[in-house]
Amino acid sequence: MSDTEYTANELTFEQAMEQMEKIVGRLEEGEVPLEEAIDLFQKGMALSKVCHQKLEKVEEKMDQILQDDGEMKSFFIQEDDKA
Repeated sequence: MSDTEYTANELTFEQAMEQMEKIVGRLEEGEVPLEEAIDLFQKGMALSKVCHQKLEKVEEKMDQILQDDGEMKSFFIQEDDKA
């Protein structure tokens, strides 16, 4: 695995976000050589993918509610038809 590839198991969401914030800060400085900027951009994209994967997993978990008997049940919010 190259240093620009991350897996969802390697970092927490917060760690990935922190690293992305540092990358954005470096790129916003404007003093980064082109090759380094490209490398930072690639790392940022890989971190973005990790965050997206983690958010998808959380969304899947939020779509289910654990019932008293221990079984998972899909959870849907019913909207009011009052308009």
